[in-house]
Amino acid sequence: MNFPDVQCPPTTRLANVQDLPGLIALEARCFHEDRISRRSFRRFLDMPRDRLIVAEHLGELAGYCLVLMNAATRLARIYSIAVAPHIRGMGVGELLVREAEQQAVDAGRIIMRLEVRDDNPAAIHLYRRLGYRQFGTYRDYYQDRGTALRFERRILFYEPQQAFPPVPYYPQTTDFSCGPAALMMAMAALDQHQPLTTLEELKIWREATTIFMLAGHGGCGPHGLALSAWHRGFEVRAYISKEGALFRDTVRSEDKKRVLKLVHEGFLQDIRSTDIALHHNPLSLDDMEQALKAGRIPVILISTWQLNRSRVPHWVTVCALDEQFVYLHDPEIDLEEGDTIADKQHLPIDRKVFNRMSRYGRQQPLQAAVVVGPKRGFANRPAGQPL
Repeated sequence: MNFPDVQCPPTTRLANVQDLPGLIALEARCFHEDRISRRSFRRFLDMPRDRLIVAEHLGELAGYCLVLMNAATRLARIYSIAVAPHIRGMGVGELLVREAEQQAVDAGRIIMRLEVRDDNPAAIHLYRRLGYRQFGTYRDYYQDRGTALRFERRILFYEPQQAFPPVPYYPQTTDFSCGPAALMMAMAALDQHQPLTTLEELKIWREATTIFMLAGHGGCGPHGLALSAWHRGFEVRAYISKEGALFRDTVRSEDKKRVLKLVHEGFLQDIRSTDIALHHNPLSLDDMEQALKAGRIPVILISTWQLNRSRVPHWVTVCALDEQFVYLHDPEIDLEEGDTIADKQHLPIDRKVFNRMSRYGRQQPLQAAVVVGPKRGFANRPAGQPL
């Protein structure tokens, strides 16, 4: 960042009541409409959940950033940001944004959101450069009926812990192979020779598909994925809260229901000839943590409603847990939505949200997990140690 006085760069701190006159003066210099009043500034100062950050340079108030923390979610939002006109272009805006992100991370927030006028190219350029992506538009948002662009960025990232084995990331290469991709990540964490290729992905899909899943290509169920891992030499445990053929309510045709039942019976017959441990109860968060610490990787079926408001069954790989979050490798990358590989690695999900995500279906929801252990004969390998 290029500051006007490199010997005395701007600093940031949380605002206090003594800053009110300077904040009001700065607001008047920066905005002609939609100004924050003294009363509102005072209210934000008194709100313990929110953060009002100021930047100082040479004893002068150089800018501020107001961050609101949503009480019901893990979201934070830059509500307003201003930089003194004579100091713009010197990096104060970036300094404020980065401090706002750090304050939000310290408060356990995962995503930072903001709105910016569509006729403010300098601000838009800054946010894009800092990794923000546009995800929406508000028409008639401002007092003069101006349009606001909505941006967001993931700000919380996982710090690797020795307690858990490192899990490599592999993105699914088709719309229907999240299960194979998630399973491949789990197996690759335990065996460095496990292929991470499209060919292997499609082989597992052919082995594990349940034939029908909503519309289009078939999806993979827990029984098929468990068998695929077992046939590759891994110790496998499957936790499935329901007995009988799964996903039958996703198809209307009686013929398709009959096929699903037959495929399910075939999977069960194959499982009986293995030592796969099949449990008809869900896998708890404590169980997942203990599995990871023992060098086993859980692959979990979730509903994507909490992620993208789409009720679709989806497989993810659990990599780690802490007191607040479950960290996932999500194999699905939506390039059209601006997703990157970094966005989908160690994705932090609030524990309470994860408990809702890991139930697919509204009535008698399904909970399913496939826990992949070390290759048979290496069951006592400590977590994090390669074969």
